[in-house]
Amino acid sequence: MDSLTASCFTLIALLLLTPEGVKGATFTFVNRCEYTVWPGILANAGSAPLDSTGFELPKDTSRSFQAPTGWSGRFWGRTGCNFDGSGSGSCLTGDCGSGQLECNGAGAAPPATLAEFTLGTGGQDFYDVSLVDGYNLPLIVEGTGGSGQCASTGCTSDLNQQCPAELKASEGSACKSACEAFGSPEYCCSGAYGSPATCRPSIYSEMFKAACPRSYSYAYDDATSTFTCTGADYTVTFCPSSPSQKSSRDTSPMTSTTTSQGAGAGTGTGMGTAMTGTGTGTGSEGAVVYTGADTGVGYSVTDSGSSSGSGGETMLADGSYLAGLAMGDSARTVSSAFLYSVSFLLIVCLL
Repeated sequence: MDSLTASCFTLIALLLLTPEGVKGATFTFVNRCEYTVWPGILANAGSAPLDSTGFELPKDTSRSFQAPTGWSGRFWGRTGCNFDGSGSGSCLTGDCGSGQLECNGAGAAPPATLAEFTLGTGGQDFYDVSLVDGYNLPLIVEGTGGSGQCASTGCTSDLNQQCPAELKASEGSACKSACEAFGSPEYCCSGAYGSPATCRPSIYSEMFKAACPRSYSYAYDDATSTFTCTGADYTVTFCPSSPSQKSSRDTSPMTSTTTSQGAGAGTGTGMGTAMTGTGTGTGSEGAVVYTGADTGVGYSVTDSGSSSGSGGETMLADGSYLAGLAMGDSARTVSSAFLYSVSFLLIVCLL
């Protein structure tokens, strides 16, 4: 083999091994609310920031971002924001405290509904929607183009309409978690309550779980709340059924039940620990359709996924936990441009 041919094959090998040859997930944010939402983005320590850390998303618009493989972090929606022409301002709920449109590495001030992700580097992605830090608006996460369970998850209920008086925040525009409201160890899963065996669901977390059966309701709510998919793109939709337009009198939660087997990691501000077990929540699993009052939303999802999965934990910059990264054999989609480049080099080398 002459030196030119050897150099060509070396270059092809480097291209095949470089991370840029593998496409990470695309995150698309969609706003179905009857008002503007300002999404915030916080990358985990060690993960590269996306193209924005905070932006304006008017009603009935969308915006997409490309994330590299292995990326982990969280998304949330800010509401009631007021930013001037220079991007300075603040928000009524979900404010990140940066004083700017961009959050610049700061997380959401509770209460806020969180969507959390850890992307695989050739294996499963882990994702969840968490109410451990409270709730400010409905959102769902849906995966497309992936393989595996890939169940949709989120909270379509308007919990602000059924929030107990002692948890209400931001002029009724958000609902605190019991930990945020009372600060006691049994609600925060801290101190003597810092394990799955000692920290149990409270009447408040059970209310969240009844309304939003696939969301984290407290720090150790792993079995029915962590989901997996391989090689998917993800859509995060705010107000998927415009619950802000529904009557505040329709406050009955969903009542169907399900049991699912799974493993995951606690999320939010509680001390999450990986656990495996059988959890019973409300809602539906498998091919069963979500239905019921759901605060008058009438939103339905059919999928064939479940919430089983396992993995380690990744510490976020703000001290919370995210479902861990699992390694596997399936690679993410390789871009067409990359394939063309490799094919061209291979032809040149063989001439």
